[in-house]
Amino acid sequence: MTEVRAAYYTGNRRIELRPANVAPPAPGMVQVQVAFTGICGTDLHIVHGAMDGRVAPPAILGHEMAGRVTAIGEGVDGWRPGDPVTVMPLVWCGECAACRIGATHICQRLSFLGIDASGSLQPYWTVPAETLVSLPSDLSLRTAALAEPTAVAVHDVRRAELSAGQRAVVIGGGPIGLLVGVVAKEKGADVLLVEPNDGRRSLAEATGLATLDPHAREVAAEVVEWTDGDGAEVAFEVSGAVPGIQAAIDALGPHGRVVVVAIHTTPPPVDLFRIFWRELTLVGARVYERRDFEEAVRLLAAGQIPVDALVTDVLPLPKTAEAFTALDAGHAMKILIDCAG
Repeated sequence: MTEVRAAYYTGNRRIELRPANVAPPAPGMVQVQVAFTGICGTDLHIVHGAMDGRVAPPAILGHEMAGRVTAIGEGVDGWRPGDPVTVMPLVWCGECAACRIGATHICQRLSFLGIDASGSLQPYWTVPAETLVSLPSDLSLRTAALAEPTAVAVHDVRRAELSAGQRAVVIGGGPIGLLVGVVAKEKGADVLLVEPNDGRRSLAEATGLATLDPHAREVAAEVVEWTDGDGAEVAFEVSGAVPGIQAAIDALGPHGRVVVVAIHTTPPPVDLFRIFWRELTLVGARVYERRDFEEAVRLLAAGQIPVDALVTDVLPLPKTAEAFTALDAGHAMKILIDCAG
């Protein structure tokens, strides 16, 4: 057993570099040498202490990653050292009501790697073999580290049943909101992204998305004009804010669909009358399925995802705490951690 150093959440908003052991993988497990790990909003929530009831410090966070297989446990077939991979970080029970209907990604006893179990902010990560997703040999691992958040966006758009030519409003222009907008546009939809932050709007516009500052004009009024009075077919709520869900509902025309992407930790008020009056549909979209991951990898390999626009910086593992500080202050969009650095 060798010792390396990993980035641990230690409580009280602290990230510390501490020793971590690297052991040979057990049966059914695969050891991956992590190249890059992205930090996401959930990681920030954990460090803020919002998930201390679920995440017990000290804990290694991280689940947006890419790397290469380095060792294979007994009974594992189909993988060999050197294979480029990402990880779909979900482990389900296979027995609950969700699993029995094939919705394993919303398993009632779901274990999320990097939250409920050790994550990828370390040089070597041992995971169940069935969580691995193959990567094309010519896809850079830096680019592939965005497979997980891209899979979130792919799942959101698929849940929306969005068709080419339909109008989609995205409320919230953070990394996931931007990815939802890009994936929706790739599907042939007309997209309007609503975001109050000037820098995020500029970034979205650089990727070809139309944007709206909600402080400058009311969302509903802008959407009425944009859709010639029809209202949008789909609205994605990605802001996590109470005004966001109301703006999403107000943006919709008859039989429109609201896709709830953001995590609302406090139940927001919802305009049920408007849902009734226009026969709207409220759709939940949680994490992803394997087909979403595979589509995300395809989009990344095809150059359809604006990785360079999204990734603000790449920092070495010893500077993980600085990365969290920069993201918390709103000074970055997406920061990748070089887990070998």
